[in-house]
Amino acid sequence: MNRRESLKTLGIGTLSASALLASCKTDTENTKAAKETVADKTGRQEFEIIRDKSLQAKKFFDPVEMAAITVLADLIIPKDEHSGSASDAGVPDFIEFIVKDEPEHQLLMRGGLHWLNLQCMNRYNNGFKDCSLQQQTELLNEIAYPAKATPIMKPGVAFFNKMRDLTAIGFFTSKIGIQDLGYKGNSPGKWEGVPKDVLEKYGLTNV
Repeated sequence: MNRRESLKTLGIGTLSASALLASCKTDTENTKAAKETVADKTGRQEFEIIRDKSLQAKKFFDPVEMAAITVLADLIIPKDEHSGSASDAGVPDFIEFIVKDEPEHQLLMRGGLHWLNLQCMNRYNNGFKDCSLQQQTELLNEIAYPAKATPIMKPGVAFFNKMRDLTAIGFFTSKIGIQDLGYKGNSPGKWEGVPKDVLEKYGLTNV
């Protein structure tokens, strides 16, 4: 599910046609239909559900590219004593979905990964994911600070900016990221009865 649309899950979904026909099905079919109805109560229109399923069924990045994205994401947001890493939060899968949902990112992301690997092959005779941490950090330091980057590194800067943005969005809209921020959101008040001092004031402690 596209995280941009996740707020829609707060809404109440409309009944699907399968729910209306549930009375005509066996118990097994009813159970299956009930699960599908709950899963689809996200506030999305039917065409959105179909589109999301279609996007999820496709693959854009190959395994080597996904491995590099995972390494990069964890270098941007590593695991620490406070919370998990970007990959723990599912950021690589989020990025995979986003480039399919918003194809305008595809050229920059795939081209950037190719640029990164080419730089590493020329410098270290290895693809990015197979370089040492020191080598990876050395190269990233040259593209992570746009104001300090040399002109020849500009393609890498553009790629890393996008990678950093997507990693941050993916992480801080995940369960792990929200917990990391300490955001609790709105929560209903809990009624614990009339305060004791108020009951004592009006002589109602024994009522």
